Amino acid sequence: MKRYRVLSFDFDSRAMSLEPIPDHWEENVKKMHIENRERTLQGLKYQYGEENFELKLANFIDLKNKPFSISAFHNKFLQQARNAYVVGSYYPALTGVCALGERILNRMIILLRDYHKDSKEYRKVYRKDSFDNWALAIDTLEAWKELLPEAVSKFRELHSKRNSAIHFNPETDHNDKELALEAIHLMQDIVSIQFSSFGAQPWVFCVPGELYIKKEWESAPFVKEVFIPNCALVGPKHRIETLFPKIIVNDKFEYENKEVTDEEFYALREKKG
Repeated sequence: MKRYRVLSFDFDSRAMSLEPIPDHWEENVKKMHIENRERTLQGLKYQYGEENFELKLANFIDLKNKPFSISAFHNKFLQQARNAYVVGSYYPALTGVCALGERILNRMIILLRDYHKDSKEYRKVYRKDSFDNWALAIDTLEAWKELLPEAVSKFRELHSKRNSAIHFNPETDHNDKELALEAIHLMQDIVSIQFSSFGAQPWVFCVPGELYIKKEWESAPFVKEVFIPNCALVGPKHRIETLFPKIIVNDKFEYENKEVTDEEFYALREKKG
């Protein structure tokens, strides 16, 4: 009867409040947007400091939204790379986000390899505790079908950026800002594709405003190891009492002892709402 609901996630959508106001908006909506914008500006000044604030603001807008993501092994370091870019530390942002790409690949290989002991790729990765060969890591995860195809493509692009950034390239003295922004956007794309807490991944289904793991995917290695730790196992009648500072779920309801399809769970949850 129950399903895993994603409850632990991370995002920063403040950039949306800095977008221009369309003329066709109603006056009350425009007023609300202006108020949100002012709160965002004050918060950014407090976070990053007022010195060179116009540059910091432009950089923050360039980054766009930090994507909705489950809480995993990338959130903290992606935020650090974003912070570096905002304050104008472009090369540290570039090298940092490239190192993060390698770190994610390492985490996934080590976390998931024991599920693939029968694969021909396993013998290439089972002994090592770390990997600096991106091609091996990406090819392995692709062969295991642990990375979605779009994420594979983005990782390969980021690998190319990483090689240009880490290996000496005189041009980097002059285009570090451009390279950093491109690399951060690639990483944010990877997060949106592979780790999103509101996305189109094949292992999730949505009830409006809520994300659940499909029953058939609960035992998939990546889902089991990365997504389910960010979930609560709940029935269709459950209530979220609080999200902050602590997630409290009320699911003290009686349920029939039977299995339901994802579609049936959706209908029961929507009926409850």
